[in-house]
Amino acid sequence: MAVIAILVSALVLLSPAAAELQRVQHSPKEDGSLTVLAVGDWGRGGQFNQTLVAEQMGVIGEKLAADFVISTGDNFYNDGLAGDNDTAFFMASFTDIYTASSIQKPWYIVLGNHDYTGDALAQQSPAIREVDSRWTSVNKSFIVEADIVDFFLVDTSPFVLKYWNESKFDWRNVAPRDTYIATLLQDLDDALAASNATWKVVVGHHPVSSGCEHGNTTELREHLLPLLKAHGVDMYLNGHDHCLQRITSIDSPVEFVTSGGGSKAWAGKFKATSDKMEFLYDGQGFLSMELTAAEARLAFYDVSGAVLHSWGLTKSAPASIIS
Repeated sequence: MAVIAILVSALVLLSPAAAELQRVQHSPKEDGSLTVLAVGDWGRGGQFNQTLVAEQMGVIGEKLAADFVISTGDNFYNDGLAGDNDTAFFMASFTDIYTASSIQKPWYIVLGNHDYTGDALAQQSPAIREVDSRWTSVNKSFIVEADIVDFFLVDTSPFVLKYWNESKFDWRNVAPRDTYIATLLQDLDDALAASNATWKVVVGHHPVSSGCEHGNTTELREHLLPLLKAHGVDMYLNGHDHCLQRITSIDSPVEFVTSGGGSKAWAGKFKATSDKMEFLYDGQGFLSMELTAAEARLAFYDVSGAVLHSWGLTKSAPASIIS
């Protein structure tokens, strides 16, 4: 049944207002710092090096004293969970894979397009959380408040028009599309405007800017990117493209970071993007983020735990590559 008990540092606060994103509060360390791991596109029962990536997440999680993990979506392949009783597959792709003690911490979840082709409501079900109490998906979009940083988890699949022409997508509680998107964007706009956190990170499944196989998501550039720029968002973090990449905007401070190397990768297909490509690795791995009130230090790791690329951000100076 449930994995070993977790000291719960995350308190779910359900918003009393329908027009407000739900929030989760997660306390940083005593010194005010926070360490986060991020991985996406992973749930394949351990196949395609998922297990190797998980092992290294455990190693780095222990070394850096990770506080929690963010999943950038496509959590279960090929078609999400069949329902909230699909516990065997859930455990085979999550509980039985991410076993290191250092990552027995809350996992904050967004959905990917593959999660939407199964039961798209299952991953928010209390029945799934009862199987593994790390699993924290209080809604399809919600906010993780961690003092120095706010993470805004955004449900991006409904933005993508082509999905609405495919009958296999589960649009319960989403359709009609225009209303859902308009409400979500307004809620996000309000939440970003109200945030007093030092760092603002928006997390979605689909990339805004990407040089990997899927490339830019046109609908997100049209609807979401203006909010990122208007509110001084520091980073947009995504999966969907099965690669690791860092891109800087050509006309704003926002960085576009892809961590979608949790399992199957090596597509060998690339796209052009008008933003500046800083780093791209067409393979498997994950991201670490070490945050303080003054600095953010980020790094990509491969399946052997090697650092592929690392960089730093401050509030008073431009980003600089540090190793």
